[in-house]
Amino acid sequence: MVLRSAQSEVTTRRTALFWASWLCAAALILVPAVMLIGNPAVLRGHPLLPAVLVTAAVVGLLWAALLWRGRNVRLRRSTLRAVGAWLGRAAILVLVAILAWLNPFAYQAGAANAGPTAEISVVESPTAITMLPDGEQATEGLVFYPGAKVEARAYADILKPAVDAGFLVVILKTPLNLSLLDGNQARGAMSDHPEISTWTVGGHSLGGVSASSFALANQDVNGLLLYASYPLDSMRDRVGMEVLSVSGSEDGLSTPEKIDASRELLPVDATFVEVQGGNHAFFGNYGPQPGDGEPSMGRDVAQQQISQATVASLTQREGR
Repeated sequence: MVLRSAQSEVTTRRTALFWASWLCAAALILVPAVMLIGNPAVLRGHPLLPAVLVTAAVVGLLWAALLWRGRNVRLRRSTLRAVGAWLGRAAILVLVAILAWLNPFAYQAGAANAGPTAEISVVESPTAITMLPDGEQATEGLVFYPGAKVEARAYADILKPAVDAGFLVVILKTPLNLSLLDGNQARGAMSDHPEISTWTVGGHSLGGVSASSFALANQDVNGLLLYASYPLDSMRDRVGMEVLSVSGSEDGLSTPEKIDASRELLPVDATFVEVQGGNHAFFGNYGPQPGDGEPSMGRDVAQQQISQATVASLTQREGR
């Protein structure tokens, strides 16, 4: 009787582990498939995320094939191996959860900024979107780091007025849509455009953190543009660089209190502009963002103010 009970318990554990394995394999297949098919931002962004998703899906398919082939095989496992098997499957589910979390905020077309616009040229590569004035040679440029999990295209509309004003603008496509994974990415964009003599680096939210660190470490950066962001390290002694910090009064992520605290980290002559009624997601066109504050003004009005402050800072910096 005791033997039968022990055998039944072993069978139950094996069955549970078998179905847990199928769950992991299915998750490895389905989550990447949904992201690749359902979110156009995945394939339009940096190639690392699609590569990771495809790899995960292939691993899931191979695992499912092995499970099907060995469905009638009953392996004897020690307690230690059984614990290791369960921990391994738990780790896979955590990995799948991370992949799901990396699903980016896709570009959502917004109304064009008010005011005159000029024809521009747009060149898109696997790692950047480059916008430049059509028919004229730009000598000043802006390299921009997107916010965490935000598609690069989401910033094209709000930065287009800078291109209209004669600036070359490069919006980076960051690895896994996390700029901290390659904080030096701006250097590649700058090297690709030797005709540009004056560079500003900027970024939104986490992208602004990366831009700040890059500007602090590279003396050939002339300006820093922060959208709802602030540096991690003090830049108070960084000379020869003008700073513009634009924020929203209703930002629930980079709150007004955090922006105010960043004054001690930035040069004493840094310029601060607060968009009254604007929130965190208004600095790009990608829809609402979890944890953000409730805006008290329209997105189009806020973005017009953000663009105007950006252009005014860039043109003043260059003495235009």
